[in-house]
Amino acid sequence: MNIRRIAAVWAAKAVGYACKKMGRQGVTWAGKIALKIYPPVLRELAKEVRGGIFVVCGTNGKTTTNNMLCSALEAEGQKVICNHTGSNMLNGVVAAFVLGAGLNGHLDADYACIEADEASTKYIFPEIQPDYMVMTNLFRDQLDRYGEIDITMNILETMIRTQPEMKVIVNGDDALSAYLAMESGNPCVYYGISRPVMKNETNEIREGRFCKRCGAKLEYSFYHYSQLGDYLCPECGFKRPEPDYDASDVKVGDRLSFRVEDRLISANYKGFYNVYNILAAYAGIRCAGFGAEHFQDMLNKFNPENGRMEQFRIRGTGIVLNLAKNPAGFNQNISAVMQDTAPKDVIIVINDNAQDGIDISWLWDVDFDRFREESIRSVTVSGIRCQDMRLRLKYVDIPSELEEDVETAIRKRIEDGVGNLYVLVNYTALFSTRNILKKLEGEKVWK
Repeated sequence: MNIRRIAAVWAAKAVGYACKKMGRQGVTWAGKIALKIYPPVLRELAKEVRGGIFVVCGTNGKTTTNNMLCSALEAEGQKVICNHTGSNMLNGVVAAFVLGAGLNGHLDADYACIEADEASTKYIFPEIQPDYMVMTNLFRDQLDRYGEIDITMNILETMIRTQPEMKVIVNGDDALSAYLAMESGNPCVYYGISRPVMKNETNEIREGRFCKRCGAKLEYSFYHYSQLGDYLCPECGFKRPEPDYDASDVKVGDRLSFRVEDRLISANYKGFYNVYNILAAYAGIRCAGFGAEHFQDMLNKFNPENGRMEQFRIRGTGIVLNLAKNPAGFNQNISAVMQDTAPKDVIIVINDNAQDGIDISWLWDVDFDRFREESIRSVTVSGIRCQDMRLRLKYVDIPSELEEDVETAIRKRIEDGVGNLYVLVNYTALFSTRNILKKLEGEKVWK
């Protein structure tokens, strides 16, 4: 019996409980305290996972993919440890394990599904020794924190090489992710979409336009969005790999559907990018050796939550909350909003705290001019950098109402809006905005 490990688990559980009672997330504090009490706690608990450990990395889609993969494994009758809240740095990962442990300081788990911040993999990988890595995509994100995308790629390449037996499950439609996987020497599995699904007429910033192998400009037969598509280097022959899990007959609308391995998959989500999230989770569970017979049942019950296309109903107004934290993600958010042809109001919340990145120049790379359509009845800007957001909209001739306080902005749109509201927020605005919506949802008397 390891008394210090038991103490670390108990202390973490007490902190997590107290924070929850106070309405705070508190997950990272639980992990931090556990590490202080017993530094090897993560490494020792990770060794008790019986089946395998998945790590999900990538710029966009990590939380949804990771939670979906966890639910898919649970649908197969497996016990799974998962950092559901998206706390993806070292303390958050530690918290997932210690909060999932029993009071005896031991773990009863078949699998672990761990979302990992790319820059934090150098602290997480040595501790948990993952068996599988799911890579969603690599886009430019938080330049003042990550720097240029090559820095992120170098970190990931180094960490993948430290785990030579780890199977890499990668989005083959992304030239950057595919190159990283191919060069690693690790066993690789690819997923992707081999045929164009819809016209890509946006002026998106496309990363990785040049071949990472030889430097020549890549040629694309089509784009899905951003740099995702069918690419080929005319100089060295580097090209999109043939997907092991290929989504065909993709339909995007109020409901997504596609076929993979002669199986029809459908989900009540908006946003073409969710096809990739679903496909990544499907590839993950298949790589773990499961037949995925319960995958569709899982999707029917799955609620993304945590502000990923999360739905609320407040005083007759349908509200969708979604995270938008970089140009590629925001453009896909806009596409999802515009798939809804009904009249709608939009609230955009932009903060510039350390976790968001204090450089918000990326707003100028987002195609906000698509909000000029008639179905957008109002746009409200809120958050710490609401003035910057309002200026950005002014440059594409979109009038907006400024309301710095997020709760006030939401209440106004519920009271005088069209009954259909989209709230798009960047990272640090997510948890607080979700709490506001949960509070309003539970109010019996409208204040």
